[in-house]
Amino acid sequence: MDKLKVFESFVSVATKGSLTAAARAEGVAPAIMGRRLDALEEHLGVKLLLRTTRRISLTHEGTAFLEDCQRLLGEVANAEASVSAGGLKASGHLRITAPAGFGRRHVAPLVPYFRAIHPDVSVSLNLSDRVVDLAGEGFDCAVRVGDLPDSSLVSVRIADNRRMCVASPAYLARRGTPQRPADLAQHDCLTLSSDASQTRGWAFTVPQKNAEGRELIYLKPSGPMDCSDGQVLHDWCLSGLGIAWRSTWEVEAEVQAGQLTPILQDFAAPSNGIYAVFSQRKHLPLRVRLWIDFLKQQYSQPHYWNPTA
Repeated sequence: MDKLKVFESFVSVATKGSLTAAARAEGVAPAIMGRRLDALEEHLGVKLLLRTTRRISLTHEGTAFLEDCQRLLGEVANAEASVSAGGLKASGHLRITAPAGFGRRHVAPLVPYFRAIHPDVSVSLNLSDRVVDLAGEGFDCAVRVGDLPDSSLVSVRIADNRRMCVASPAYLARRGTPQRPADLAQHDCLTLSSDASQTRGWAFTVPQKNAEGRELIYLKPSGPMDCSDGQVLHDWCLSGLGIAWRSTWEVEAEVQAGQLTPILQDFAAPSNGIYAVFSQRKHLPLRVRLWIDFLKQQYSQPHYWNPTA
């Protein structure tokens, strides 16, 4: 079994949602694609796809394997580009996009350092909280925070991201401290009025009913004020107006300074990720690969996220 070819076929079928469409794109018969998928599932010993005459859907194992395959194929493309580059310097124009708040703090300050290393690369940085269509709008790479929607894009995890509930000491003195997630219903919660990454709500882990272990739940708390801008929620929280659910990269400094207090830490959800996302292509431009490697290296520094640690 040519594993790379089979992995490519699996990714194509999974992202297109159709055996016929994937076979047409590769120029082979649907039966050949079907045999490749059968061989892959037999080799792994798990079911990756649920196939009916009308639709194809991923199993739980298939969803996890899709992300791994996309990452693997991206790394193979990077290796090919590295060899074919033959030691040439990176050049050309790099168009990148990132969420506004995260981009201001953790992408924009790094761009000048990247250009100092690669002076022949020019950079355009777009900061926006909407989900940008990379291919349609001509962007090379996006930095995205949190759970990623299903897509045909390739994602590389470049750092961990954790969210926590925080409130000012003044608010907690006035209204009391929630002891469990359900207590949030009795509090003023500062929520985003429109944000794709929080459509499921605030995430917590709680003990399973009648079983050992914990389960992940999502709550959609409410309050007298909401806003589409996370920085405004941050400012309202600092002013003692309610409880917010924010990323550690946003509130760590205020927590260390005692201006904000973490709450419900025993119920915190597992970390999700910060990702570099790009369109799947056979030869990733050297400037894009170097940008992703640069971000990953910066974010992996021991003191990057917490300089006082």
